[in-house]
Amino acid sequence: MTPNPLIGVLFHWLGGLASASFYVPYHGVKRWNWEIFWLTGGIFSWVLAPWFFAYVQTQDLFGVMAQVPSSIVGLCVFFGFLWGFGGLTYGLTMRYLGLSLGMAVVLGLCTVFGTLIPPIVDGSFMTEIVGTLHGQVVLLGLAVTILGIIVVAMAGARKDAALSPEQKAAAVAEFNFKKGIAVAIFSGIMSSCFAFGLAAGQPVNALSKAAGTGPLWVGLPTLCIVMFGGLITNALWCGWLIFRNRSAGQWFGAADDQGHRPPMLPNFLLCALAGTAWYFQFFFYTMGESQMGRFGFSSWTLHMASIIIFGTCWGFAFKEWKDAAPAVRRMVWSGVGLLIFATLIIGYGNRLAA
Repeated sequence: MTPNPLIGVLFHWLGGLASASFYVPYHGVKRWNWEIFWLTGGIFSWVLAPWFFAYVQTQDLFGVMAQVPSSIVGLCVFFGFLWGFGGLTYGLTMRYLGLSLGMAVVLGLCTVFGTLIPPIVDGSFMTEIVGTLHGQVVLLGLAVTILGIIVVAMAGARKDAALSPEQKAAAVAEFNFKKGIAVAIFSGIMSSCFAFGLAAGQPVNALSKAAGTGPLWVGLPTLCIVMFGGLITNALWCGWLIFRNRSAGQWFGAADDQGHRPPMLPNFLLCALAGTAWYFQFFFYTMGESQMGRFGFSSWTLHMASIIIFGTCWGFAFKEWKDAAPAVRRMVWSGVGLLIFATLIIGYGNRLAA
């Protein structure tokens, strides 16, 4: 199948929608501590969904995994472990900054590191990207993406600066700008390690292709390995919180201090939905990357831009912008417009390279 970058852009938009939406079901979880619902959803994100869809959509999954060299497994797990810190603190960023501003800061840093470092490391940056017209078009798209992220972040900063403490608390219950920015910077840098993990897993993709897997699905086995690294990080941290807060009983319906018991079935279903949505961002990511041709590295930029676009929409849906001035609202939508334009530029650059 000949790669089609425009179809790839569509897949990345779907992945961005899944990523921007995954935290929404957690808002409906009742009487569970953060560490309980985060780890419960994570079991679906990092274990159940990756292995289920890889088993269904690829050929001879276990045979392919048996052939992967231990050095490749180690690299993928290591980068997944680092990415786990980003995913872990990503959830905290949403708590402290809200969906729109939190995503803009985290994903801005993640875009730059995750997009540019892999081609710099493999030596193709100057020859294949800077030295070609189609590569320059893709870089233009990256620049427009960064500009759009800056505009969205500036709009978020202006919105928050104009709000009273009461308004901030109403929009984001645990709003803390300084703490949120610090966590977001760390999260953005660590989150970019997922792109490094996918780059390290290219030999796994090749093995899956050789086993007869179609081009849309060859990246799914790599997700199983990288996400296992993320599981380690999150399980260790959540395990510590569960021990410290003595919250393990919530999994079994233990009542809180007021004697209220958590609604078990709704909580588990909401966490399953959230965790599966979190996985689907990478499910569609691998599909999109398969369509980007020679410039698969640009997939990371498309993915990040799409998340911010849909994350901003969710921010409006949750009324995080209801008290913002009209000029600030126009500013944030201008940033979203730039991000949409950037995805089209990158898709066109990949089309030129096809």
